[in-house]
Order: sequence, then structure tokens, then C-alpha cells
Amino acid sequence: MWKPPIGNPQVHKDFIIDNHSTSTETPTISIITPTFNRAEELEPLIKSIQNQSLDHQKFEMIIVDDGSIDTTEEIIREWKDKVDFNLRYVSQENKGPGAARNLGMSVAGGDLFLFIDSDCEAKEDWIEQIYETYQTDKFDACGGPDASRDDFTPLQRAIDFSMTSFFTTGGMRGHSNKPFAKFYPRSHNMGITKSIYKKVGGFGKLRHGQDIELSHRIIKSGAKVSYIPDAVVYHRRRTTIVKFFRQVFNWGVARINLGKIDKRMLEPIHFLPAIITVIFFLLMIAFFINPAQNGKIFSLGFGLLLALSLLGGVKQQSVKVGILLIIIIPIQIIGYGLGFLISLFRRYVLNLDPWTGFSRKYYN
Repeated sequence: MWKPPIGNPQVHKDFIIDNHSTSTETPTISIITPTFNRAEELEPLIKSIQNQSLDHQKFEMIIVDDGSIDTTEEIIREWKDKVDFNLRYVSQENKGPGAARNLGMSVAGGDLFLFIDSDCEAKEDWIEQIYETYQTDKFDACGGPDASRDDFTPLQRAIDFSMTSFFTTGGMRGHSNKPFAKFYPRSHNMGITKSIYKKVGGFGKLRHGQDIELSHRIIKSGAKVSYIPDAVVYHRRRTTIVKFFRQVFNWGVARINLGKIDKRMLEPIHFLPAIITVIFFLLMIAFFINPAQNGKIFSLGFGLLLALSLLGGVKQQSVKVGILLIIIIPIQIIGYGLGFLISLFRRYVLNLDPWTGFSRKYYN
């Protein structure tokens, strides 16, 4: 099986910006964040790392610029003298987030690599929770949940509930102690040891889903994987409904690509959104043919949606969030289902090469 190279790749632009820390202690932990034209997100992320409860001499942070053309480098230069941990900057031509994380690992000084995305912020004890678990459990890889904060927009909080609720996908993504599907650490909140990186390699070539594919290789190797429920990151997610639809559509596409690599990454539960999508469109057709006969079924489905939206509004303590969930939950399920079905047809019926889905301006 293909593995990304372990050695140092060629880097362009400034190689490393260092804050010239006077500490001679080798960092135990290297935090790695890929970024592409997300300069406005870096400040809250870096602030959250500066506010970590763990001794700052125990970790470094490496931000890998995947060919940005915005003010990413300037932002990091401004922050390098404001923090008391080692803040590093590495740049490459645009190759995607997986390749950017691989570059970060290749230059990292720590024995434990933690991944957090640029649209996230770490809870104050995020690193400490992972470090303490690492000290006692000696895991090879780990992951934790993502959440929202009260100062996020109502749309971001609605998306967070839809993505993390046990009644939607939270039972699959690591927001439950008894998930429906196998737990795979995901790159917005993930850790791996340097030793397991050297054993199984880094992130693969998929544009989407490369974190699940890496987690699968780690699990297949017999490594120990820990879920750390208190290691929380706050995930800002997409900022518009259209961007959210494109994201979940691409995730549906990615699941089929993962199944083509290894059928064990395509579990029966992953078909559920596609099945619901097919049923939804069939009911739509039936409703227009005979509204009186099929109206009760629609009423039942809409009632369930309203109940779940109300639950989300109460949990988030926001009427706006509850109203938005009436739109967001169907978009999540149908968007994922459509991407899944189209990719299923392309890969398994037409036997075409891997497909990305939405790609134009996807990361803008």
C-alpha cells in the first residue's frame, strides 16, 4: 500500500519562522495546522493555543501554509513575538491539507503530533487532557469531540448540533461513548505518535477523507486508539448554507472513495443518509401524484424534524438555532446522500476513477 514519504520534502518560501524561545527543552508535542487562504481564522486559533493550561515549553505549533495568497504569513509573523511557545511557519505549493499535514510531521520536533484545523479553537485544557491520557494509556493515536461556543453565529451553532447530536451523526463521529460505527480520529481533533507515523506513513492522496483513511491504517496495524471525551475543540465550520451543502456532499463522495480503498471503511450505517434521500424523493413524487393519501407520511416526517430542531434550539438556548435546524438537518442528510449516491454510481457502476465532488473555490 502507498505511504507518503517520511523524509523532508522540498519547501518553498520562508522555511520556518521561530519566536526565538530561550528554552533548550525539546518539545514533547507538536501541534500541526494546515491552512489555505484562512488568514482571518488564525488569530483565534493561536490565541487558544496561547491560553493552554499545559506548560508551554512542552509543545510547539507548526502552521503549514498550503500555498495561500492572502495575509497568512504576515499574521503569523505578527504573532510570533506575542506568544511564549515556539510558533513555526512552513510553506509549500498548494497540494491539499493531507500533504500539508505530512510536511508538518516531517519537520516536527515532538514525539506526539496533534492536529487541529484552522477553523477551530482549542479548549483551555485540550493539550493537557491529551497529554495526561498519553502518559497513562500510552496510545498510538487519539481523537476527541468538537463543539460550538456561545459567540459563534446561529448558523454555525445549528450546523454544530446537526453534526454532533446523537440523533443525527454524533453517534458515528465520536460524540458518544457507544458509537454506532467504528471510531476514527478526524484531523480537526486528532493525535498520533511519531512512532506510528513512521510505521504506517502519513496522510494519503484523497482530497477528502484522508484522515479516516489514515486512521483506518493505524487501526489495521493493531495500534491502540483512544477516544478522549474531554479533549474538546470548538469548530467554527462553514459560514453559509451553500458552503455547508458542498461540504457534506463531498463527504458523501469521499465515503465511497474510502470504500473503494478498503470495503471495511464502508459500513452499513453509511448507507442510511442515501436511503433516506431516496425515500424523500420518492415521497415527494408520490405526494404530488396523490397529496391526500401521502400527506400523513409527510406530516409525520416533518413532525420528527420539528421535534429534533426544537431539541437543538433548547440545547443551544437559541430560537434562531432551532429555526435554522429545520433547514440544516435536511441539507446535511440529503447533501451527503446525493454525494454518496452519485459517487456510488460513478465508482461501482461506471467504474470511473476517484471523484472529488465540488472543488472550485471549495476552500474559499
